[in-house]
Amino acid sequence: MKHRIGCLPTIYTLIYASISKTLHRCSLLSVSAFNNNPPLTIRPQPHKNRRAIFASSSSSPSTPNQNMAAGDATSTTDDNLLSRNGLPSPLLLGSASFTRKLILSEMNIPYHKVVRPIDEKSLGDRTKDAPRDLVLTLASAKMDHLVNEIRSGNCAEDMPTSTTKTTKNDDEWIVLTGDQVVTHNGNILEKPESIEEAKEFVEGYASEPCRTVGSCVLTHLPSGVRVSGVDTATIHFKSTIEGSGLVDRLLEDGAPILSCAGGLMIEHPLVREHVDRIDGTEDSVMGLSKALVERLLGDLKEKLDER
Repeated sequence: MKHRIGCLPTIYTLIYASISKTLHRCSLLSVSAFNNNPPLTIRPQPHKNRRAIFASSSSSPSTPNQNMAAGDATSTTDDNLLSRNGLPSPLLLGSASFTRKLILSEMNIPYHKVVRPIDEKSLGDRTKDAPRDLVLTLASAKMDHLVNEIRSGNCAEDMPTSTTKTTKNDDEWIVLTGDQVVTHNGNILEKPESIEEAKEFVEGYASEPCRTVGSCVLTHLPSGVRVSGVDTATIHFKSTIEGSGLVDRLLEDGAPILSCAGGLMIEHPLVREHVDRIDGTEDSVMGLSKALVERLLGDLKEKLDER
């Protein structure tokens, strides 16, 4: 049970349940809106902007600009966190996660997707590493590999065109990578290996909340200046989840339980009725904290100015 969740951030989805089901995106912590369901209670953590983890039935989740979601840097506005900090645009996103793309679009940060996967399971010690240390290790390893690939010229065909750059230096970029795990009762939960294990996960949520731990790493090229940080969110389930037969009901509904980290799909109405509250932000649950990105961009600018 003490294993890291593979590619967790790519499966958090802020879209309607019908879209989620079509895409077959699932995870312990997906975010959606459902009709006839009241919004969940959110308990803000200090000094961070918080907003509801689920939109009300009258809300419509925003979606990324189609070109940006496809990896093209197309934002035309000059008013964004990159330009305000005097940093080059577009940002190079070293992640294929739909939700990370969505969050950057919501932040009005121009980005261009450039992904070079690594063997994540070979890194870190799942039995000893603290979750925050593990996600930083993995995000940093992703960054090291991607930066090496860019510097070696192996990403030339995937890089943005010069017409989308905001600086005259074609070699100047800001690169972002991230990682996330879900923890419960001191363990890092992976996809359940059986229906029985999925049921064990669910029963445990009644007595102990789940927690997401997500990292973000930013690197400036060509200088190599780097900053990083971690943000967390906690999901509290109602006691009604115990003995609810939830897993069987989800299977009857065709939900891919064994393909979901922690064995649950929070965006599913059957699961949502058992969620009490979220401590943290929806973007942190989804895999990329907006407050963390904003802080790290400021930190990166300060480090560059000190050079």
